[in-house]
Amino acid sequence: MRIGELAKTTGCQVETIRYYEREALLPEPDRSGGNYRRYGEEHLERLRFIRHCRSLAMSLEEIRLLLQFRDAPEDKCDEVNSLLDEHIGHIADRIAELRALEKQLRALRSLCRSAQAAKDCGILKELAATEGTKPRRRNVRRGHGNLDAHRA
Repeated sequence: MRIGELAKTTGCQVETIRYYEREALLPEPDRSGGNYRRYGEEHLERLRFIRHCRSLAMSLEEIRLLLQFRDAPEDKCDEVNSLLDEHIGHIADRIAELRALEKQLRALRSLCRSAQAAKDCGILKELAATEGTKPRRRNVRRGHGNLDAHRA
């Protein structure tokens, strides 16, 4: 199948497929006589695997490691277990950060309970009062900060 067919079948953008090829997550496909990429069943299965991992907020490096194990089915999977345990820990940390953010936003929201002139808005006043302060640095793991445009 050609790249457009693979994209349509998996719901993945063509650019994302090319990106995964550049990142060596997908093997380079064969080329037709007209130099079109020709993808097979192994590309389809691998792309579905990658997309499933991305839907679980896994980084490309985590996926790369998982693919190495998938490509070596006789190896022990203890590192896979460790990787997933670590990923679960990072997700738990992110959830805690998001809950703290929600609490901050709710407190901010409580500063303005009714429609009034913007000059009297408690939310705007509070945001202006903290303007210029250094934003709290997020504890973001590499690969999870800006979940790139290539997110599955």
